[in-house]
Amino acid sequence: MGKGYNAAIAGNPYIVGSFACIGGGLFGLDISSMSGVLSNDAYKNTFGNPGSNAQGAIVASMPAGSLVGALAVTALADKLGRKRTIILSGWIWVIGSILQCAAVNRGMLVAGRVISGISVGLASATVPIYQSEITPPAIRGRLVSMQQWSITWGILIQYFVEFGCSYIDGVASFRIPWGLQMIPAIILSLGMLLFPESPRWLIDHNRNEEALQILADLHGKGDKTNDLVQLEYAEIQQQVQFERTEGAKSYLDLLKPGVFRRVGLGTSLQMWSQLSGMNIMMYYIIYVFQGAGLTGRRGNLIADSVQYVLNVLLTIPAIIYIDRWGRRPMLVIGTLLMGFWLFLVGGLQGRFGHWDSIDNNRDYLGHYWTRCGYQGHHRLLISLRLQFRSYDGPCIMDIPR
Repeated sequence: MGKGYNAAIAGNPYIVGSFACIGGGLFGLDISSMSGVLSNDAYKNTFGNPGSNAQGAIVASMPAGSLVGALAVTALADKLGRKRTIILSGWIWVIGSILQCAAVNRGMLVAGRVISGISVGLASATVPIYQSEITPPAIRGRLVSMQQWSITWGILIQYFVEFGCSYIDGVASFRIPWGLQMIPAIILSLGMLLFPESPRWLIDHNRNEEALQILADLHGKGDKTNDLVQLEYAEIQQQVQFERTEGAKSYLDLLKPGVFRRVGLGTSLQMWSQLSGMNIMMYYIIYVFQGAGLTGRRGNLIADSVQYVLNVLLTIPAIIYIDRWGRRPMLVIGTLLMGFWLFLVGGLQGRFGHWDSIDNNRDYLGHYWTRCGYQGHHRLLISLRLQFRSYDGPCIMDIPR
């Protein structure tokens, strides 16, 4: 441990590449931590029965914090290092979770969610960078795709925690789940102390000997003269030197010909994945399935749990085959299929749906769109979600790397 990490752990690429994915799981925890309380009477009474605008602001406060966190990565990950930034994101999540768990009004809740959002932004941007810089090229796509898988696990685990606690009377029904979500972040921050720093970051900061030793532990069982170790070391040195002389020095450099196309590709993939509506559907999944005819605690349990379990399972094929099939074919096929489901669901809602109030209460979140006369609508909603998880989600995480 004199090296600042555990060499035995560093020698296993799957452990090194997958442990940091806990940072991605934090985003999944947040999704279920909010979607699971929308029908909770104790939550509504504690925070003054928030209407549609207020509830929308509470939900949106986390993505707002994520924007700040993602922008901060450009400075923190280069200044502190990938490893320390991931550790920092875990402790920031703990602070945000404490504020949410102890919240007595909307302001305190929003503050906690903004802070947690900063953590999500830091982790979501830094973890894939760390993975791509520390794992072997042959399995790099597979391990970066596990970031998406960890999100689905976070959603699944937190949902069942929320559902189980919903049977508790009083504010403990939502405070306990909000408090328990600190545990993965603590494990992430403490566990990352056993993992090495990114060799590329070390070389970029003129710590070449440390980088060579880490590469030896990662790819050569501690042998610095290993051919693969020397090849990786030389390639990273060349890349760092090229970026120092030819790389972007300011944000304006990102608009240069050639660079702008790559920047546009990466950002547009992420942007359009969000504009597909997947996260909105997950946050408000209770009302989505109410509109599809599934109501009550049991109905929501069946609908939500089935899709969350299948989300986890159907992300596995993408993880296994992404390095074999390629990113682009999977993304193109997945996007076309998801577009088909979006059109089909939208058409069925337009043909068979009508406006209705939620729980016969027009003061809480106003109205929602419900369907009548078509019993398979909820199956199509699940199919749409699964299409995103099985193809688009993992590829979108991986292509920009």
